[in-house]
Amino acid sequence: MSQPVQPPNQPQQPYGGQPADGNPYPGAPAAPTGNPYGDQPPAPTGNPYGQQPPAPTGNPFGGQQPGPFGGAPFAPAPPARNNLALGVLVALGAAVVAAVLYGVILGSIEREIGYAAVGVGFLVGFAAAKLGGANPVTIAAAAVFSIGAVYLGQLIGYAMVMSDVARVSFSEVFLDHFDTVTQVWKEEADFMRYLFLALGAVAAIGGAKKAG
Repeated sequence: MSQPVQPPNQPQQPYGGQPADGNPYPGAPAAPTGNPYGDQPPAPTGNPYGQQPPAPTGNPFGGQQPGPFGGAPFAPAPPARNNLALGVLVALGAAVVAAVLYGVILGSIEREIGYAAVGVGFLVGFAAAKLGGANPVTIAAAAVFSIGAVYLGQLIGYAMVMSDVARVSFSEVFLDHFDTVTQVWKEEADFMRYLFLALGAVAAIGGAKKAG
């Protein structure tokens, strides 16, 4: 008996399998369908930084008072000086000190100097206004005390000269014979001496305005 001859070049199925459901390679895995990354979590949606706090808005220095440039405030300016009592006391103290210095200068050189009288008034007015405030009452007190300082300085100078002439101590002349010192001052007072008193007052007003 003879067998039918197989047609030549019959395609052989790879791997000995049979085609199934139209797949010519039944031994190979099926092509993936759907999400190729099925085992991974889905891509995030919405705010990608959902776990972070929102960005700050408004003034970043909310706990501080705003300054002129948005930062921390500057320290407030100190209040203006306006202590009347302190100004008067300072003027009085400065007048006493200036009178002693002025008298020592006069007694040492035995002559009066207009610049020294101006210096007395300027010192009194400047010190009073610097510490007590340049208010009208302080300025007026400084002017009056400056006149007294120039006058007292002249008396001290006279007493120093008289103590040298009499060969006695300055304290004896100035304390025990103060009336004699003032009498001599009145007898020898002239226009220039009164002018020095006025210069002291004018200088005190100028010193107070300079300090204020």
